[in-house]
Amino acid sequence: MLNSLLPSIHTPADLRKLSAEQLPLIARELRDFIIDVVATKEGHLGASLGVIELTIALHYVYDTPNDLLVWDVGHQAYGHKILTGRREVFHTNRQLGGISGFPKRSESPFDTFGVGHSSTSISAALGMAIASKLQGHSKQHIAVIGDASIASGMAFEALNHAGDTHANLLVILNDNAIGIDPSVGALKDYLTRIKSTRNDFEQHNIFEALNFDYSGPIDGHNFEELCRELERLKHIKGPKFLHVITTKGKGLRQAEENQVKYHAPGKFDKISGDVLPKQYNAFTKFQDVFGKTLVSLAADNEKIVGITPAMLTGSSMKFMMERFPERTFDVGIAEQHAVTLAAGMAAEGLIPFCNVYSTFLQRAYDQIIHDVALQKLPVILCLDRAGLVGEDGATHHGVFDLAYLRCIPDLQIAAPKDELELRNIMYTAQLGLTGPLAIRYPRGYGALPHWEATFEEIPFGKAQVIQEGHKIAVLSTGTMAAVVSEALTKLGDATIAHVHFAFVKPLDIAMLRAVFTKFDRIITLEDGCIAGGFGSAIAEQASVLKFRGTIEIMGIPDNFVHHGTVAELRALCHIDAEALLKKLQS
Repeated sequence: MLNSLLPSIHTPADLRKLSAEQLPLIARELRDFIIDVVATKEGHLGASLGVIELTIALHYVYDTPNDLLVWDVGHQAYGHKILTGRREVFHTNRQLGGISGFPKRSESPFDTFGVGHSSTSISAALGMAIASKLQGHSKQHIAVIGDASIASGMAFEALNHAGDTHANLLVILNDNAIGIDPSVGALKDYLTRIKSTRNDFEQHNIFEALNFDYSGPIDGHNFEELCRELERLKHIKGPKFLHVITTKGKGLRQAEENQVKYHAPGKFDKISGDVLPKQYNAFTKFQDVFGKTLVSLAADNEKIVGITPAMLTGSSMKFMMERFPERTFDVGIAEQHAVTLAAGMAAEGLIPFCNVYSTFLQRAYDQIIHDVALQKLPVILCLDRAGLVGEDGATHHGVFDLAYLRCIPDLQIAAPKDELELRNIMYTAQLGLTGPLAIRYPRGYGALPHWEATFEEIPFGKAQVIQEGHKIAVLSTGTMAAVVSEALTKLGDATIAHVHFAFVKPLDIAMLRAVFTKFDRIITLEDGCIAGGFGSAIAEQASVLKFRGTIEIMGIPDNFVHHGTVAELRALCHIDAEALLKKLQS
């Protein structure tokens, strides 16, 4: 590009050398750069395109990284990364060994706080502001949060606290009326009214009522408005709130028109903007198996309801919403509320299927224990994205669920090996439970072309012998059964036994007794953390049953796993077929 400015921007200090009149050119170049890279490398597109002007204005007006900028979730931080010294390595985004798709403290001093889950920015920035005050530091502290994220309980808790302090905090609401799916809830309706009536809310503003100095709404794509207001707010004491209106996907027509699809569109044509056809896959995603099965079950059982915390599309709860909207509840980014809401429904005789990504269910841990398990309420927790999820990295891997759920009394845990088993566990669960059940399944496609078979009731707590043998026993859970089968096929050794445990709790003790009696060497395989997971459960029972042989546990090691493809990360963690093959041959 002739007279291109972006290559000269290595840090925000370089950006601040430009005139205000040059900022729109930087915005165009930054958008083009992101579109050019994401078109072929994939990633989160719409959110970053929507905050280009805001990102530039923040780094232009504030003295980052001395002034502390905290992003919420991080989907929108691509422009921030490019302007803060990572332009030349941006093509490695979300790839093994490359930069993270989210802000990460170890990656850059400009990434002041690591994020991946939503609604953390205000708490973190407030903590930084209080720390600065106590230590006598003169800094600005800015939290950028979306309208979907600010509706979360944690964000409200932080607003409530911040309004009762004199902290030098600026909360910027990036209001585009969408998270991944369209925003929901009464607060969304309130923000919509603010945007449509503007000055009518000056005397009745919820943020003013919380002791914030409120300003806005302003146009988040207008540099003159943004820079003028940000400069003014630098000199205002105490907690401040700036309401900014943006358009997700700004600058790419298709991304503006189809904001859900272009949140993370995969590969697309950078010229036309059209998403490229994906390679045909004869199989079905596990999330779609869940979504379509739920609709089938709900058609015959009117007590079934579906609950999701803002993941209608990602969890495929959208099928339930389309067919039974009055029995489907998107509660916004509120995992704690989703679980206790499900508990209340179960207490009154409904059969709630509460679908939460494994990594996000961690946020509702207390609710699972106190509100569900302690009361033995038959809530069915469906944990999508269990195991390694790939390029989203450490904040999104669902590798802790077996460990953090297994210790909860009266909670059953299922890990189906394939789509058919998932379908039948869901069917069996809605026939009647005496307590809660968690069902975990991975991201991505299954391997059965014909999984929509007639429903069959299956016995809970029973393991299945997939291959008989007498030399070594491999015990697996969940879809890791396919990894074992792959390794055994390559090995071609009929002396190796394979037992699949569809239930991690309760374990099939009768099966374990038989295995402990017959074998001296046992290998366990899981796509969860070794500490406290499936292998640990087997080892605990081995101690109780006085097993005298050896148990080797294969799983996620005791360190955080970062980003890469699922295949790359499984190899890195030594839980792929090749790793198992080497262990069997040792």
